[in-house]
Amino acid sequence: MRILGTILLLASSIDATAQPQPPAFPFHRSEAMIPMRDGVKLETAIFTPPNQSGPLPVILTRTPYGVPDACCAQDFHEVVVIQNLRGRFKSEGTFVMQRAPRDRNDPKSIDEATDAYDTVDWLVKNIPNNNGRVGMVGISYSGWTSTMALIEPHPALKAVIEGASPADMYLGDDFHHNGAFRLSYGFEYSARMETSKTANTSFDFDRYDTYDWYLDLGALSNANAKYFQGKIPTWNDFVSHPNYDAFWKKQVFASFLHNTTVPVLNIAGWWDQEDFYGPQKVYELLEQNDPKHLNYFVAGPWNHGEWGRQHCTSLGAYEYGSDTCEYFHKQIETQWWDYWLHGNTALKQPEAIAFETGTNQWKTYDSWPPRNASRRNLYFAANGSLTFDRPSATGDAFDEYVSDPADPVPYRHRPISQTYPPGGGSGWPTWLVQDQRFVDHRPDVATWQTGPLTEDVVIAGDIVAQLFASTTGSDSDWIVKLIDVYPEKYDPKPEMGGYQLIIADEVFRGRFRNSFERPEAIEPGKVTRYTIDLHTNSHAFQKGHRIMVQVQSTWFPLIDRNPQTFVPNIFEAKDSDYKKATQRVYRTTSSPSHIELPVVAK
Repeated sequence: MRILGTILLLASSIDATAQPQPPAFPFHRSEAMIPMRDGVKLETAIFTPPNQSGPLPVILTRTPYGVPDACCAQDFHEVVVIQNLRGRFKSEGTFVMQRAPRDRNDPKSIDEATDAYDTVDWLVKNIPNNNGRVGMVGISYSGWTSTMALIEPHPALKAVIEGASPADMYLGDDFHHNGAFRLSYGFEYSARMETSKTANTSFDFDRYDTYDWYLDLGALSNANAKYFQGKIPTWNDFVSHPNYDAFWKKQVFASFLHNTTVPVLNIAGWWDQEDFYGPQKVYELLEQNDPKHLNYFVAGPWNHGEWGRQHCTSLGAYEYGSDTCEYFHKQIETQWWDYWLHGNTALKQPEAIAFETGTNQWKTYDSWPPRNASRRNLYFAANGSLTFDRPSATGDAFDEYVSDPADPVPYRHRPISQTYPPGGGSGWPTWLVQDQRFVDHRPDVATWQTGPLTEDVVIAGDIVAQLFASTTGSDSDWIVKLIDVYPEKYDPKPEMGGYQLIIADEVFRGRFRNSFERPEAIEPGKVTRYTIDLHTNSHAFQKGHRIMVQVQSTWFPLIDRNPQTFVPNIFEAKDSDYKKATQRVYRTTSSPSHIELPVVAK
């Protein structure tokens, strides 16, 4: 089997310390300091399989997390290369978080694309007995570096597997979603990556429950004043660039990833807690100009990078019904490399493969999103109900709650441990499948649900929330969660009775309703329409289940607290700016809050 497995998870994930070391097969390990075009040398580990009898391809991963000592999780038939990015561990140069593409008018300029090009060039010229074909693969940051290589691909780069690559750090990936800052991740990741060059350093919290720690931190302006003292470059960038300005736009793939010239397999996980938006966006961008049909999409029931494991059969309480990692490795990944790097077999890869949760079945499509889904609106109605019937109410029919920044809704069960604690053990990887009953009856969470379904409702494609809402504040966040509610009596797994499983979710920062570049205060009390993309999914709400929607205005400390008072820059807000606000969600003929579902006919 040509399975890289855990080695890629180790090289590609910030959570590497929490992953088991792979069993070591016999291999030859060597290191090289590979020179780049500007003279900077990058630390590179090269793993050659034993008893090599003929030319083999090379598979390259470029990572900021350190090169491993062990390889591989399975016997393998490629030369595996893991390289540290500039300024990380023994690699020379300066590390720049998400280095922007270079100025191509400057022949001396460099970026991750040129470093990938120079590395591939060196590998095919210096690794003995290689067949001249190189593949790149990576998860998360390493997925991003693999995608960056597509900008200026070396002729020897024959195929790429990007998994969970961020595509836009302001609109949908690690650091922001629709302009709302991802506080706990952004704070802890910046400290981890930029405190030390030679280690992944966890921030030293003085308590276990970080919900209390972040609440005591107060306004975001206290982070530098109390802890970072202006020494963490990425945090300083957050503070200096609160809006969607040129700093963010020069990094996003939408500005420069326009066509497909190298075969690309884009991998997403339905419950990816870090980069769910990214691989979907990369696929979408490359699909715009793909005349040779080189762009493909796969989505499974995974969290961030889970498909890099050897085996996976469940996530939290949700059981997949099969080993979906083994399926991915045998039926997708192995055949991909066999075809593009070894020249073996015919490629049987459909345009898109998606795991349909609920029924736990793999489905194939000739496009993603599928063309055969029809849009059906699920409307908010009186008495906390959801219905496919458009509301007939006139006037001021609404549901109301008070959002208090001093008592924000937690995003997962408390206590909330730090995102990546030393030695692992965080609840971060599984929070998206946690039972949402822990907030269902909070007075600051509005809930609507259908009755028990009389037949399956199967969705495949893009889910959109159309929220008509008002606030007494001058700024507000809106969080929408689409939930599958299990029957109270659930014979296949009794402990799942009544379980509330998130299927899709997103946050939207109200100040950006008209423009992410130019925020505007919200007029207090005015009914305003918010279109919130919950992204694509594939799920079957089964007969006897209910469909639920929850709406809230805090999600802490995943998302920083909106002061609910408009200030030019929330990173510079004062503690006194944070105030309660009364939120209303409308359900009338003129303001029909609803969810647009891509329903697939049986």
